[in-house]
Amino acid sequence: MEVAEEAMVAVEEVFNLVKTVKAMTLKENLYRRYSSYLKEKYGEKVYKLPVNLPVSCPNRDGVLGYGGCTFCGAEGTGFESLSNTISVAEQIKENMDYISKKYKAKKFIAYFQNFSNTYMPVKDFERLVKEAITDGVVQIAISTRPDCIRKEYLEILKSIQEHDKIDISIELGLQSVNYHTLLKINRGHTLGEFIDAVLKIKNYPFEICTHLILNLPWDNETDVIENAKILSALSIQQVKLHSLYIVDHTLMGMQYKNKEFDMISLEEYKKRVILFLEYLSPEIVIQRLIGRAPKENTLFVNWNTSWWKIRDEIEEEMRKEGKYQGRLFNYLDGKGLKNFFE
Repeated sequence: MEVAEEAMVAVEEVFNLVKTVKAMTLKENLYRRYSSYLKEKYGEKVYKLPVNLPVSCPNRDGVLGYGGCTFCGAEGTGFESLSNTISVAEQIKENMDYISKKYKAKKFIAYFQNFSNTYMPVKDFERLVKEAITDGVVQIAISTRPDCIRKEYLEILKSIQEHDKIDISIELGLQSVNYHTLLKINRGHTLGEFIDAVLKIKNYPFEICTHLILNLPWDNETDVIENAKILSALSIQQVKLHSLYIVDHTLMGMQYKNKEFDMISLEEYKKRVILFLEYLSPEIVIQRLIGRAPKENTLFVNWNTSWWKIRDEIEEEMRKEGKYQGRLFNYLDGKGLKNFFE
């Protein structure tokens, strides 16, 4: 019995040592970077290949609503993608050839990026995903809406993963946990559908990435913290942060011109990103801190500042202030009552 107890103590000490080392590393690196995570997983740098399909969303075509999210333009988010009239295989090859030559890349993620990529007949979905499988593609990432997650699609992805020995990840657009804000932006779903989608996906060996916009006009710092807490409680593996950009000829573009809301300052955005990271589980990988947007037909984007400059300023502020991802991650597993029981 004493030997067993000593072994358990030794294991616990090793476990605590590993946690301490990880915490020190995270503090030094500020947050868990996506690029480093991919390099650790695949042994070298990995690049995303955007895939653009001729799909839509259920809140654009009348199934759930019309017009889509109030911030979403006619092209969605795939402004850097090739035309959706080109086959998946051709898009993969063209993008792969370009990136391979430019960066000497060898490993890639086929990223089905634009609109809701599970919003199509199941057979079409299976065929199009299989088209992306080729030498060098180590992962397939499917971007979609929480209310477009169904078992049929997940079973297809599981079958492809097992047959082709390829990793699968699913990117869910949430944007905010504030359901009042989701209603204002005509998102077409609430936090409930997001939680339901996550719980469904958790039955499969797929990683989940969640998209958030931290400067939606109707959100405040309390919402920013709650974003981090919800994702942490659900054990989401990755998160991608966007800053809201305003596209002309959209409902939000009209509201912006009519001064129906105010955009927060760049300093406030940086503050929100840091606050979010501090409350976020240190296990969650950060794909990015701020997004990019096209200049054409855009009324507002990133405070007329380069995205990389904003990223660098966020990191510099974190270093100066001694802040890092997970610094305030002390609210799960009954930790609020920790002192009460001691």
